[in-house]
Amino acid sequence: MSKTYTEQQINERLANELPHWFFEAGWIRRKYKTSGWKSTLMVVNTVGHLAEAAWHHPDLTVSYAFVIVKLMTHDAKGITDKDFELAAKIEQVIGWQPAAEGGALGGTPNDDVRFKYIKYD
Repeated sequence: MSKTYTEQQINERLANELPHWFFEAGWIRRKYKTSGWKSTLMVVNTVGHLAEAAWHHPDLTVSYAFVIVKLMTHDAKGITDKDFELAAKIEQVIGWQPAAEGGALGGTPNDDVRFKYIKYD
């Protein structure tokens, strides 16, 4: 069985590694704000792909313009390295902004409402 973390350890790791995530009611959580339904579905599908590839499945709350991701290791009845590692991968992929890297990929044009995607923090 995986080692579980105490609430203090969880909050310290979140502050250091995943500052947009928080611990509540036994779960680590993150709310991703989107520009609408199409973007929400893309976030859900991305999280779904990562979770299936990792074989560690979050609970999701899905609405028109947001997705809440909740992670806990059920068989350990707490937060483990699995949760932190999947949260970090989700954060990396969902938060990717190609334009900020300065490469050939320009990223989604946020100045045109037709193409808005994620509301980045």
